[in-house]
Amino acid sequence: MSKRLHIDLRRIREPEYAHLKLLLLWPIYLIVFCITERLLPRNNFHIMHHPLDDQIPFCEIFLLAYVFWYLYMVGSILYTLLTDQRAFRRQGWFMILTFGTASLIYLLYPTCQQLRPEVFPRNNLLTRIVGLLYRVDTPTNVCPSLHVCGAIGCALGLCDTKRFHTPFWILMNLIVTGLIILSTVFLKQHSVVDVFWGMMLSLAAYLLVYGHHKNPLK
Repeated sequence: MSKRLHIDLRRIREPEYAHLKLLLLWPIYLIVFCITERLLPRNNFHIMHHPLDDQIPFCEIFLLAYVFWYLYMVGSILYTLLTDQRAFRRQGWFMILTFGTASLIYLLYPTCQQLRPEVFPRNNLLTRIVGLLYRVDTPTNVCPSLHVCGAIGCALGLCDTKRFHTPFWILMNLIVTGLIILSTVFLKQHSVVDVFWGMMLSLAAYLLVYGHHKNPLK
């Protein structure tokens, strides 16, 4: 049953608010990600590529879905945090398992991709923004794709709440998640290999967090 969260900062250390510790995932993850991005040797990366990548055209319109991922992440986590503690806990554990495992993989098996076009096929506002994205976001630490894991985690978290656990909203979240996943390959941010392993990692985390009736992570 959904349980709306009322935070009393004077009681923040009580067991009722223990689930808020899951928010510590994000500063820890950001520190680890910065280490993998900035401190790993640049000559050690394994190139991710599949022949299917060469058949997928660059399409800048997918920038909208790719960028929406950030709003989707923040919005879904805030919504579950403020409205449904059980959904928030399960979503939090899903994110910990996927983002934590991916970060470990980046440390042990650094990856990169070389799919970005040297010259954009079109010159418009969206391609110029993609160019900025390329300069900010390095093409390293790509497998498994965190955009894939994060999008699936958002959909699972929202659909785990009473308000969004309806056929209409489940379908809407599936569509949004699908568009975000497609955006990673159409913007040449990821190989289909990264997407596949992002989905496999998400499936494993889903089975651990949501798949058992008697699950301590729930």
